Amino acid sequence: MINIRKAELEDLNSTVSIFEQYRHFYQCENNIALATNFIQTRIEQQESVIFIAEDSMQGNTVIGFVQLYPLFSSTGLKKLWLLNDLFVDANYRKQGIAEKLIENAKELAKQTSARGLVLETSASNLPAQALYKKIGFSKSQSFYYELDL
Repeated sequence: MINIRKAELEDLNSTVSIFEQYRHFYQCENNIALATNFIQTRIEQQESVIFIAEDSMQGNTVIGFVQLYPLFSSTGLKKLWLLNDLFVDANYRKQGIAEKLIENAKELAKQTSARGLVLETSASNLPAQALYKKIGFSKSQSFYYELDL
């Protein structure tokens, strides 16, 4: 049975473990110390909301997560949530877990009276794009620019 819930500080080690799997997927160099500090700070400072998926049949092992950051829309005069990170362990994919994580993200947006969710994914990540479209996301026609410092 899969349980989805908000990650708390007590979940730091298990959340960092799945977070590092996610970073490895995106070819980032593993760094447990920096990842731990990063996730701990987000939770302590309430700078993001992380929902984790646990497999209760495997001792509540964390097998997926979604991380959201608050944004604000000046033109919409409302909060937005940036769905920045979404990951499910390869052994648990195609079981609807990513969908359940996104449903929790949607519920957070509703509870906080947000305008909605925004996200970005790579042009080559066709499975993610299909999932987002299936759930009801629409592709924006606006241009996206980036400035790395």
